[in-house]
Amino acid sequence: MEQQYPSQLLEKAVTEFSKLPGIGRKTALRLVLHLLRQPKEEVDGFAESMVKMAHEVKYCSVCHNISDTDICPICSDHKRDTSLICVVENIQDVMAVENTQQFHGLYHVLGGIISPMDGIGPNDIEIASLVKRVESGNINEVILALSPTMEGDTTNFYISRKLAHTHVKLSVIARGISVGNELEYTDEVTLGRSILNRTPFGN
Repeated sequence: MEQQYPSQLLEKAVTEFSKLPGIGRKTALRLVLHLLRQPKEEVDGFAESMVKMAHEVKYCSVCHNISDTDICPICSDHKRDTSLICVVENIQDVMAVENTQQFHGLYHVLGGIISPMDGIGPNDIEIASLVKRVESGNINEVILALSPTMEGDTTNFYISRKLAHTHVKLSVIARGISVGNELEYTDEVTLGRSILNRTPFGN
């Protein structure tokens, strides 16, 4: 039986919240009713932060990480090792690696991994821009820090082929991470060790 709402405004808000990943209509209703109980200025601040983020957030022109500026704080940090690039699938993975405090180079966010089943090919992710960065001649090592899944391994292999002519050192994170695990859900100690104990990439 379909839920009946006493207000169309309430129903509209529930519908919008239920579009979020992992949020069903019951949870959406709970969240909306919680907001209704809050002071109006707090709800205004919540809504304003969402709108501001949607309109003003940028993607770093160098590494494609989320940023408030054209070049993100990591890429513009002169203390980072600019000869070392860690290739990750998404923004969550950058945050996961940063939380280990074991990596002090730069990043390259692919924005996905090659997955023919999902219709994602090499041209749909940021591989071409990675090749250009390496071809600039200032990069000594590229760490492939993709999740140890079939799609991650496929993407690693493709990247290795595209970078072969540059003769840059290629390495992969150590397999202390269980096969099939997503990088962002790996604990910080294991992830940190897997970066420090990285191994040369072998075709």
